[in-house]
Amino acid sequence: MNFATLLNAMPGAIAQGLIWGIMAIGVFITYKVLDYSDLTVDGTMATGGAVCIMLMMNGVNTYLALLCAVLAGMLAGLVTGLFHTAMGIPPILAGILTQLSLYSINLTIMGGKANQAVSVSKYNLLVSSRYVRELSLQNPILITFLVLVVLIAVLYWFFGTELGCSLRATGANAAMSRAQGINTNLCKILGLMVANGIVALASAMYSHYQGFVDVNMGRGAIVIGLAAVIISDVIFGKLFRNFALKLFAVALGAVIYYIVIQIVLWLGLNTNLLKLLSALIVALFLAIPFWKSKLHVRRKEGRDHA
Repeated sequence: MNFATLLNAMPGAIAQGLIWGIMAIGVFITYKVLDYSDLTVDGTMATGGAVCIMLMMNGVNTYLALLCAVLAGMLAGLVTGLFHTAMGIPPILAGILTQLSLYSINLTIMGGKANQAVSVSKYNLLVSSRYVRELSLQNPILITFLVLVVLIAVLYWFFGTELGCSLRATGANAAMSRAQGINTNLCKILGLMVANGIVALASAMYSHYQGFVDVNMGRGAIVIGLAAVIISDVIFGKLFRNFALKLFAVALGAVIYYIVIQIVLWLGLNTNLLKLLSALIVALFLAIPFWKSKLHVRRKEGRDHA
């Protein structure tokens, strides 16, 4: 085991962690803000990349292609929201149905091919792994960090508006929100659209970073997103109370997740076991709050007996 090899791999892990941190913010909005278990992200994590890459290959401007990717993700969120609110389908099943549909849609967008490649030499990519170790303005870590800061600032502003507060109220207590005259169905749909639009943005950026889009690149995305959310909650939950800082902590959670993955791979783990490792990391961080509460109860009982 060469420690220099691990250090050499760290910039790539941080860059990927930041990109997936953007995706994790989308998961945070549904999972924590809306209190909605949305599995659509496994589909939109490929949709954004498919739309963006195919448009760029057909001569569309990079930034316009990124915008279209976000709109495609929002459209997917709209479908999931309508499945749930207009058709009465449970949240998890609604997400699964949209996710399943998106596999075929993504294949169609990509011209029937499972993957499509773009080269940074031929296309104006926003981020690229080619520059991840360079000290320049093209470094994907710097660019992704700036995108992340702008995104958090926009979301902080949005969730401070009356509409944004309605979304947060819907997630906190839907029944009370309805009693206050809030259209909770509309808020759920809007929240799902915003979340999946953010996921699609991350998808497009990830496709730029790796230089290709694959129809299966979103498989297991919900696990990574939840891992980032849970890691941030466990490590930074008591430190960061401000909403913007919570969003930033989610991105840090994704970076920590990817650093842990990189360290485990450096230690010699079979790459075929990565999905198992991801599930175990999520399970571990989910269990930590439960173990803490159990330990707190036992200590309290011990003091009471004393």
